[in-house]
Amino acid sequence: MAGTSKEHRLSQHVYATLQTLSCSLVEGLYLREADSMQELLCTPSQHRTDILAWICSSICPSLSKKLTLLRSKDLNTLNQELAVFGQEMMLCRTDDLDLITGRACPLRQLCFLEQLLTLVPGSMGSSGDSRAGGEGLLKELFCPEALPHLTHALTPTLTPWPSDIRGARKGQRSLPSRPTGKEVADVTALLESTQTALEQLKEQCVFLREEASPSRFSVRALRVAVSDLAQMMSVFSRVYEADFRSYCCKEPPSLRSHTNIFSTVHRLLTACNTELDVLQQVSEVSVCLSDTVKEDPCYWSHGHKHTLSTQLEDLTKRYTEFLSLHHG
Repeated sequence: MAGTSKEHRLSQHVYATLQTLSCSLVEGLYLREADSMQELLCTPSQHRTDILAWICSSICPSLSKKLTLLRSKDLNTLNQELAVFGQEMMLCRTDDLDLITGRACPLRQLCFLEQLLTLVPGSMGSSGDSRAGGEGLLKELFCPEALPHLTHALTPTLTPWPSDIRGARKGQRSLPSRPTGKEVADVTALLESTQTALEQLKEQCVFLREEASPSRFSVRALRVAVSDLAQMMSVFSRVYEADFRSYCCKEPPSLRSHTNIFSTVHRLLTACNTELDVLQQVSEVSVCLSDTVKEDPCYWSHGHKHTLSTQLEDLTKRYTEFLSLHHG
């Protein structure tokens, strides 16, 4: 029963606010019962969708022409546009289509409509509530039961000033006392323990070290950045269509709704990383093979096994001696 009475009260408040704002969609209805008002505001119908579109157009007049065009073409697109506007107002999500079409619970629908109506220029709902709250606070402060407390606050029996300010006001200036040796030792020990704790904390925090290595590439961070970029592009496109299009001569850039380009970029980056890893492994294997050839004795000379580098040095030496004998 309490929930029903709250729904009835919200229905009457929303309906009365629409009448106060001169909404043409409720003129001539002459509803008197709260059930009838709730049925009008919380039952899926074309009339309810038109009322919601009128509220959104009143908040943002630049949407009026676009919503009228969508209403004549596709209602599903109109509902999605209203959901996006609700998300921009931070009152719902883009997937809350049940709330937009009137299939959510009545209490949630009425709260949503009430919050939207408070954003309409000329709406006196929030200011009226604050005015009523201020009048109630004044009545509570100046009621006969509170007068003794007000009188006592004006003439307190105890001085509200702290002891140090009272001394200064009386002209009593007290000299600071000299700290004792024990107090100095305690403060010194406290400072040393604090310094030790800070050093330990600095050792534990990698980001405080000067030689800290830079952060590695994270696929999750790339996914978040791409998602933020797509959202900002969508918001810019909407603001451009609503406010800036009339001032620009060029056609707006076509923004794709899907994210194939981002998946392609991610795939190419992954392939590039894989290729770099392969090249690094090839370099390491080449170095290992070179070291093995230099150190492994597998060539015979004068009855002994020698390495390739030793054989090449011996051959170079013999060739140099041969040239020196014939050209000397």
